[in-house]
Amino acid sequence: MNAGENGKAVIIKDLERRFGSFIAVNRISLEVAKGEIFGFIGPNGAGKSTTIRILCGILTPTGGMGTVAGFDISTEAEKIKTRIGYMSQKFSLYEDLTVEENIDFYSGIYRVTPERKKERKEWVIEMAGLKEHRHSKTAVLSGGWKQRLALGCAILHEPPIIFLDEPTSGVDPISRRQFWDLIYELSSKGVTVFVTTHYMEEAEYCDRIGLIYRGELIASGTPGVLKTELMPEDILEVTCERPQDAMGEIEKIPSIKGVALFGKGLHVVTEDAEAAADAIQNILAERDYQFINVEKIVPSLEDVFVSLIEARDRAKQRKQEVGR
Repeated sequence: MNAGENGKAVIIKDLERRFGSFIAVNRISLEVAKGEIFGFIGPNGAGKSTTIRILCGILTPTGGMGTVAGFDISTEAEKIKTRIGYMSQKFSLYEDLTVEENIDFYSGIYRVTPERKKERKEWVIEMAGLKEHRHSKTAVLSGGWKQRLALGCAILHEPPIIFLDEPTSGVDPISRRQFWDLIYELSSKGVTVFVTTHYMEEAEYCDRIGLIYRGELIASGTPGVLKTELMPEDILEVTCERPQDAMGEIEKIPSIKGVALFGKGLHVVTEDAEAAADAIQNILAERDYQFINVEKIVPSLEDVFVSLIEARDRAKQRKQEVGR
């Protein structure tokens, strides 16, 4: 079987990875279609990087099964490595080598044929915007340039699947946006992109998302589905002066489940939007807050993820209490 036969680039079922008694990846199952941008979202330490390393053939799973590009993750790791590109947040570049020398090094690692090597090198330099810096030491490049160079080195051999592990960590917002333009371009050519990030706004750029928390996949779907179908509570957006102070007032209302600063306003979680909106208007008006506006909105992905994580934690706590 290969990725082209069933349209799936990645298939995993009940994937597990233990380190001693610690379960880093806990029975994860998912599929990623060929040409899809799949986002793996979750807090640091949730198991994102461990899962990616298993899929790249770097780590062996301790349970479950899966295929990448049609090859078995447990028995065909070396074959997987020839069909994928991998880029970590550390960028895997040699700082004391020039831009060209880094590209030449990775050309050798990926066994790019001599006749293709020159063409691929020029493509990377053009894509990364490094024409003027091809002879510069990599150490002097900005974060955005290093990021694009690292992506170019990871896909020199034109793999059908690329794994990007926190690729935009530590780079400025403009570089992040430019990087996503490159991801879209690759996806439009049929390349499958499996990307991890903890930036919630980046999750919106993905075709589908999986939320991983404490080693478990607790939700997956398109951004639209996650925002409209998976959150039982309502979200109110509150704009007023002194939002940080207003937060303390709103938290006193019994029907409010949570309040968080969001941009220049507040996001309020409640099970009854209409009643909560009236209560918020009243308490803020009584305290002489100005410019009060309260409206029900579609939750952000961050709202959804916080809600799902809190629900998961409450369920586990109840289970522990019952088991005592």
